[in-house]
Amino acid sequence: MAERLERKLDKVLVEWKKSADSLPLIVRGARQIGKTEAIEHFARANYKYIVEINFILQSEYRDIFDDGFDVDTILQNITLINPALILKPHETLIFFDEMQACPSCATSLKAFKLDGRYDVICSGSLMGLNYQEIESNSVGYKQDYQMYPLDFEEYLWAKGYTAAQIEMFHAHMRTATPLSSTALAMLRKNFREYLVLGGMPAVVWSFIQQKNFSGTLAMQKQLLLDYEEDITKYAGGLDKGKILNVYRKIPVFLGKDNKKFQISKVAHGARTREYVGVTDWLDNAGIINICYCMENPELPLRGNYNPDNYRIYFGDTGLLIASLDEEAQVDMRENKNFDVYKGALFENVVAQMLVQQGYGLYFYRDRTATLEMDFFVRDANSLVPVEVKAGNGASKSLNELISQKDYADIHYGIKLGDTNIGWNGKFFTFPYALTFLLKRWLKEKGHNARQGETVT
Repeated sequence: MAERLERKLDKVLVEWKKSADSLPLIVRGARQIGKTEAIEHFARANYKYIVEINFILQSEYRDIFDDGFDVDTILQNITLINPALILKPHETLIFFDEMQACPSCATSLKAFKLDGRYDVICSGSLMGLNYQEIESNSVGYKQDYQMYPLDFEEYLWAKGYTAAQIEMFHAHMRTATPLSSTALAMLRKNFREYLVLGGMPAVVWSFIQQKNFSGTLAMQKQLLLDYEEDITKYAGGLDKGKILNVYRKIPVFLGKDNKKFQISKVAHGARTREYVGVTDWLDNAGIINICYCMENPELPLRGNYNPDNYRIYFGDTGLLIASLDEEAQVDMRENKNFDVYKGALFENVVAQMLVQQGYGLYFYRDRTATLEMDFFVRDANSLVPVEVKAGNGASKSLNELISQKDYADIHYGIKLGDTNIGWNGKFFTFPYALTFLLKRWLKEKGHNARQGETVT
């Protein structure tokens, strides 16, 4: 049995260390997604000496930058607090954890880079921290990595599946060849587990160790409460009550047909101007993913959307699961009915998987609600509509977007569902589970679909 969960950050850290001119690294993302564990694992394997400072648990270190940002002065202040620490040039990693509790550490990155004697990694949730301030203080002297909860590929690694097996899935996508019944059944089983668990490491690790769901729902509910507690700690100048109002109402709006998030319905008498910055704060903290409605289904994606018309998804689908009422929990876990909340679970997990690949989220719904599409991505040449279908019903909107001459940027589409891989001359079908390979597929083969090519 594996001793830990393998993360994609592991490889990023190794490559970062190998770089001849590596910059101080900031690993950012939501709380409790495994940032600290991955960095500590990397540090133990690659450095003789490690200086780890957690600005929340070790608040006495928050003053080490008060005398300026000269590296020797900072190190002197660190060793005044703990003289047992060893700081040997070119053999030491300095790890500043929970940097949101000490923004000054970001300003020090330029000095550490110019000094060059020590490798530096910072980590934090950035809740309540103005990231633009960090940008201006350390531009050109830092490298960023955005971390997320485990994606489905990392979940498959945790279950023991190999890179070769995952490559097999991609090969079938590339050639639009259906999977065998055995492969499809395996994929469906693991994806349904992932749908229930989400990607929070503690929840996944518990399931892997126990080989059952016992206790995982309680862990997810506690995570929901922990996030609420963090909101009250780090909301800064924003109204904490308003942030909690939005956070708690996400499942309500996802349960509606159009899933549109409306501030006016968050609380009695709520007005949009009173909630300015609230959704952005939750988004920057990694707690939610925002999906904007496009003005028109055409390129470019950025700049072609209505900032006041959006949907909000949980950053981790497991937290959406935990937010459901008890009846829905029973229906899903005991009856395997995953089509609760009008397909919102599937939309949420697809949104999560797209964001984990670096995509922004966009949907379309016309004024009459007769034409709508869940998501859009793009390849080198075209806009690609992505339909998330909880059932196997007709794809009227997808067919119309592809067929109508009014939508000149759209040449083919993608339908995600509880289905096999296929191509019908208009759109590709893929199982939900393979969404994690979508960006790679689009980059390597998607452009060929414009000419109708599906195989090499």
